[in-house]
Amino acid sequence: MKKTVVATITVVCLIALFSITAHAGEKKLLLKAPLCFSSSLPILGNTIVTLAANINTASNGNIRIKCYEPGKLIPPFEILSAVSSGKVNAGFGSGAYWQGKIPEAALFSAVPFGPEADEYLAWIFHGNGLKLYQEMYDRAGYNVKVLPCLIISPETSGWFSKPINSVEDLKGLKMRFFGLGGKVMQKLGVAVSMMPAGEIFQALEKGVIDATEFSFPAIDQKLGFYKIVKYNYYPGWHQQATLLELLINKDTWNGMSPAQQTLLELATRANITASLAYSEAIQGAVIKENAEQRGVHNMYWSDEMLTAFKQSWDEVVQEQVNQNPGFKKIWDDLSAFRADYAYWKALAFLPRTTK
Repeated sequence: MKKTVVATITVVCLIALFSITAHAGEKKLLLKAPLCFSSSLPILGNTIVTLAANINTASNGNIRIKCYEPGKLIPPFEILSAVSSGKVNAGFGSGAYWQGKIPEAALFSAVPFGPEADEYLAWIFHGNGLKLYQEMYDRAGYNVKVLPCLIISPETSGWFSKPINSVEDLKGLKMRFFGLGGKVMQKLGVAVSMMPAGEIFQALEKGVIDATEFSFPAIDQKLGFYKIVKYNYYPGWHQQATLLELLINKDTWNGMSPAQQTLLELATRANITASLAYSEAIQGAVIKENAEQRGVHNMYWSDEMLTAFKQSWDEVVQEQVNQNPGFKKIWDDLSAFRADYAYWKALAFLPRTTK
């Protein structure tokens, strides 16, 4: 479900973005920004490079972002710390990459069983989401300004070498899995590991892992998982939407002019719409090609399996809420927003077609 209000607001942002001109006396700014995903990946990578180019153009060269491939300057899982310390003055990341240090950060990356992209953005920009997002980093002692900069469509929920018909079939599997969904899989007996995109294919090939999830069909196809594992499961219960962030060292941010700050805020919001539209546009053809040309079995989880995932997710949430006041604060706010949104969701949209 895509809401016209999101598109309308972002169109206004786009118009404003390209109406801004850099003040002649402003200091030029170079942001050296490591990427968390390769620029060769559709949307997760190439859309970020496009964002950097658009900012350079819209600012008339007043703000330049130089992107560095993952690991070339900073390893992906170290970007938050590097930006905070000033080792680099900016970086593109994912909140789930820092969940070992800040468990609640994963709530600003992807939330199992929703919200979907439109509802997620509504909470971020018109609920308390963005305020809580920044407060989270401040409270944890990180010297960063956070700007949401990209969101994508649902992912697939795993590539396996054989059908998964019951929870028993999951037990003992070694699997790469992302974010909070990984905690769910652990409860169901999966040995979960987390690794960057560039390491997954080799891990599958060498048997280090038996299965993996990574992203939506167009990205997974590019990474070649279908060459080794042929059973691709839907829906992506663990990531109905995935958010990425631009982190800027707070001293650098505070040294910018209001015009520079506003341009970055508007450019990142415009990129959110571009990334969502792009990710919605390119999946269907890949799913069809996977089945017809690559021997992939496009599978849909049984009701029994989806129920098992949801029950385990509810347990994970309760544990996190009990253990972590920061997680509880964000979760309670998101849940309250979703409870109100549910009235709109129940009445406003046509039913989804059956699978």
